[in-house]
Amino acid sequence: MTDASRVIAGVILLTIVTIQFGGYFMTKIVRGQVPMTGFQKSFARAGHAHAGVLVILSLVGLLYVDQTGLSGVWLWVARLAIPIAAILMSGGFFASSAGKDRTEPNQFLWVLWLGAASLAVGVLTLGVGLIVA
Repeated sequence: MTDASRVIAGVILLTIVTIQFGGYFMTKIVRGQVPMTGFQKSFARAGHAHAGVLVILSLVGLLYVDQTGLSGVWLWVARLAIPIAAILMSGGFFASSAGKDRTEPNQFLWVLWLGAASLAVGVLTLGVGLIVA
């Protein structure tokens, strides 16, 4: 593993503490200690789940990225687009459901879609990079 991938993996591992806090917060939501609409509960679950899954995918991707022949910008896209997607997608779920008694997404739903685009670019770049290596 290159030094760059190793450092990025270390930073990603440190973010797991925030996901743990999110899990604690989810227990408060399901116990009814945090007032939320059904829509907000669904988006909180989705945000938490996407964060956890995409952080794991980010770590797995870093194991593969140095096995590609990618260089320059494409190498950095393969390294960073998936962890950026984890931030944007989970953040998009949370931000777009914020507000008292919200029953539909607010104007921040675009953050979720930006994260989805980042995920697509990241996995496509990494996948093609591995196939042509």
